[in-house]
Amino acid sequence: MSRLVVVSNRLADPRKPAAGGLAVALGETLKRTGGVWFGWSGKVVEDGTPGEGALHVSQAGSVTLAELDLCAEDHDAYYRGYANGVLWPVFHYRLDLAHFESGHLGGYRRVNQLFARKLMPLLKPDDLIWIHDYHLIPLAAELRAMGCGNRIGFFLHIPLPPPQILAAIPSHEWLMRALFAYDLVGFQTEADLQHFSNYVKAEATAETVGVSQFRAFNSTVQAKAFPIGIDVDDFQRLGRAREARETFETTRQEYSRRRLLIGVDRLDYSKGLPHRIRAFRELLQQYPENRHSATLLQVASPSREDVDAYADIQRELESLCGSINGDYGDFEWMPIRYMHRTVARKRLPGLYRACAVALVTPLRDGMNLVAKEFVAAQDEDDPGVLVLSRFAGAAEQMKEALLVNPYDTHGTAQAIQHALQMPLAERKERHAALLARIREFDVHWWRSSFLQTLEQSRSDF
Repeated sequence: MSRLVVVSNRLADPRKPAAGGLAVALGETLKRTGGVWFGWSGKVVEDGTPGEGALHVSQAGSVTLAELDLCAEDHDAYYRGYANGVLWPVFHYRLDLAHFESGHLGGYRRVNQLFARKLMPLLKPDDLIWIHDYHLIPLAAELRAMGCGNRIGFFLHIPLPPPQILAAIPSHEWLMRALFAYDLVGFQTEADLQHFSNYVKAEATAETVGVSQFRAFNSTVQAKAFPIGIDVDDFQRLGRAREARETFETTRQEYSRRRLLIGVDRLDYSKGLPHRIRAFRELLQQYPENRHSATLLQVASPSREDVDAYADIQRELESLCGSINGDYGDFEWMPIRYMHRTVARKRLPGLYRACAVALVTPLRDGMNLVAKEFVAAQDEDDPGVLVLSRFAGAAEQMKEALLVNPYDTHGTAQAIQHALQMPLAERKERHAALLARIREFDVHWWRSSFLQTLEQSRSDF
């Protein structure tokens, strides 16, 4: 197999599983084939020069880690301004939260050019290059402009919206044209793939020239859905470790008289947290037998707290939780335990296992791996129930979950009640089907299927 070069906005050290899911997914291949992981160091140089940045190269066994610093002006335009001020809200269907400022697009392209310029000297002719996520959509085009003829793949971890929403982005034609510099573009779901197909046919008059192949701008790109998964066995091993077992026992003991519901999310407007809390209020109001019985544990990890939209949702969430606890709680029972902090990953399996229901109800999500982790963590003889938004990418695979429309407060409350009342036989049947599917289409399947498809692609650059 060719050497693998991974490029992502933030560099992850494959020696540290806690570095994140992408590091776990790709670390195995990087260690086996040797390779490079290239990304932003996370360092912002206040007085740096736009379009320039120091590159720090180190070695982790057979893997070269290349970290690039960004100056404050580039970081603000590329990361805060365009990637997270335009692409993130628009790709999550939130045009109302997008800030279309012309200078940000220039910074976005400038940083992608910087990435390309610093990456080129590290490449070998037969390297496979795998670029990740919305921060780096034009990177292949910049590499091609510098003479790179390698096979290059791209994977979009977030949703791709329909053409009518994409077309709201100024210079959307340039952005989508950049995808034709890749040999392979991967999406999370078949719905995302269909949105891409509809866009390139309508806006770029692309023609279909093969199975999932599109030709436009004198280039051919293959596009497919590769739903990302988790390492089921690894997550279950984590659940048998001391920290997870302690968390399970402590939680079960503290809430021995309660039915626990769990939500674990990054604090983001795409996650539908206020909608979820309103649905829980509806549950308590319409099904009073859950009072003094059901408790929602809601973890909302801090996220981009310097952005107004995130501060607004934090205030709304705290107000909603406080209102429900004030209206329904007493000295013996608080309906909601809200935690605005990050829970250590090694404790999550125990927390999931202690809960009867998981609420994974984003308004829009590329995949959502919490849904898969919850299923993997369950006791197969007495499993919990997954309540899942139909607008999460995971819903395409996890149809045995209770699928809900998070905008429908009453319908979501009904589904939660169904989950709390579900007989053991039905819970086991649903869980077995979900577990089998997430095991079949796990993170190793995702990685190997994408890389095999990329290796078999024919680069015409």
